[in-house]
Order: sequence, then structure tokens, then C-alpha cells
Amino acid sequence: MALAAALVLAGISVVLLSIYGADVVAIHGGGDGFLPFDHMIRGLGLGGTSIVLPIVAFFISRNEPSRPLGAMILIAGVMIIIGGAVLLAGSPDADAMESGTDAPQEDRRDLLAETAPILAAGIFIVALGAVKLKRA
Repeated sequence: MALAAALVLAGISVVLLSIYGADVVAIHGGGDGFLPFDHMIRGLGLGGTSIVLPIVAFFISRNEPSRPLGAMILIAGVMIIIGGAVLLAGSPDADAMESGTDAPQEDRRDLLAETAPILAAGIFIVALGAVKLKRA
């Protein structure tokens, strides 16, 4: 029973991350995106939930081996890391560095403060997925 619930939670996380990523791509493609939310609501609602769900899925099924669950948790973690890397690479600071102008030091710290927790959560979730795969 716990394994089935964990699989559903991990699946929901992957779907939410996919929707989030597709909306961000639509925004950067020149549109307004297809979700009627600003970046903060979208990040908290889709991104925050997508970080919590695989962690919950791991812990409610920690005593049950499952390769599919481990793979889904690993996929969610990798998607989170990719999202953080895209946020870091697509920032105005990165654009300023490429063009040779220096971005203010405060802006770089703000960017690091925004992306470090995302990357750390992604790495933690990847580790949980690896543990689940190893136990299976």
C-alpha cells in the first residue's frame, strides 16, 4: 500500500516538473506561458511541491525495495537540478558575464541564494533515488 502511494507521489512530482518546465520554455520562447501565475506562485506551487513529493515518497516506502520508484525519484531529482542550472545559466548575471560587463556583486549573491537551495534539494533527491535503486 505504501509503495503504491509512493509511486503516485513520485509520478505527480515528475508531471508537475514537466508542466513547470514547459511553461518556463513557453515564457522564454516569447510568450506569456500557459499558466496564469507569476514566477513566485509557479515556483512555490509547482516547484516546491515537486521537491517535497519525492522526499515523502522515499520515506513512506523506505522499507520496501522498488526499482521503478527509485528511478522516478532519481528522474525528479535530475529534473530539479536541470531546472536550477537553467535558472543559473539563463540569468541576467550570466548574460552580463558573457558580454564582458560585470554584474554587481549583490546580484551574483542573490542569484546564488536563489539557486543553491534548488540545486541542494535536487542533489538530495538524486541521492535518495540512488539509495532506493541500490536497495532494490
